[in-house]
Amino acid sequence: MTLPTLDQIVLDTLDFFTQNPPPRLDLSEFKLPLVVGSGNAYNAGRIMFSNRAAIFADESDFKSTIESFKPVIDQKLITQAIIISASGEKDSVWELELAKQYGLHTTLLTCKPNSSAAKLADRVVAFRSIAEPYTYNTSTYLGMILATTNEDPATIKAMLASLEWPKGFENYESYAFVVPDQFINITPMITIKGEELFGPKLGIRAYSQGHARHAKFVHPWEKELVISLGEPNQFFGHPDHRWDIPLAPTASFATAVALSYFICGKAQTTHPPYFMEDIEAYCADYGPKAYGKDQKFDVIVPAN
Repeated sequence: MTLPTLDQIVLDTLDFFTQNPPPRLDLSEFKLPLVVGSGNAYNAGRIMFSNRAAIFADESDFKSTIESFKPVIDQKLITQAIIISASGEKDSVWELELAKQYGLHTTLLTCKPNSSAAKLADRVVAFRSIAEPYTYNTSTYLGMILATTNEDPATIKAMLASLEWPKGFENYESYAFVVPDQFINITPMITIKGEELFGPKLGIRAYSQGHARHAKFVHPWEKELVISLGEPNQFFGHPDHRWDIPLAPTASFATAVALSYFICGKAQTTHPPYFMEDIEAYCADYGPKAYGKDQKFDVIVPAN
């Protein structure tokens, strides 16, 4: 199956939001909310609420988390739950149902305002997205992040166009990202994107600078490119196989996410098409079955 690679989707997303700015999202109205999301929705929530008091949970620990905070909820110190889901389906449905059982006012952030979850939420904040392959979720969550950071998509795209790619970029068997500590919440997004695009067939890993110091680079390897965003890398990876990418002082999470996704997409273009070979079978068979569903997933998720 011929599908666009992630780097092209990043560029298309930035073009789309240049022409169609996402709605501004004022997070000050949320006071100590429970922020819940599955997969990269969870990480998008961590990014959006990175400088605000919030409690975070995902599909694996939401039940135990909300129960552990029941005494606080009963005292009305926690009154809100924010459920983040691009599709408004799957786990977000039961997450909303559970939040409402505990008497919380629910807000759904989604790209599908007519979804099952949207019918349950007390409030829906809808974001626009472009058509993109299943799992990419670039326009979906980047739109939400832009809504809180107010970065300029055109400026981000210009920065991507100015990248000076290291010689032999396509020959590496592993790519490691080291990001400034304030961007720690993008590191799982990068790792997840590597898992989705390459699985075990190409290494993608990501750490904050603080975490990178904890023996993550005991084994320098000529076949791993260590990519540092922001500050120059003096310590991590093979000295001859490092790529330092400066960031403007105004760069925030949307820039860091777009940049790292764009690099992962370039790796996708220069290695065998693992994703294209396997995604159709996943969407038709064991992907939906893991959720107890018979209906196939869309290989290309439609724009909204």
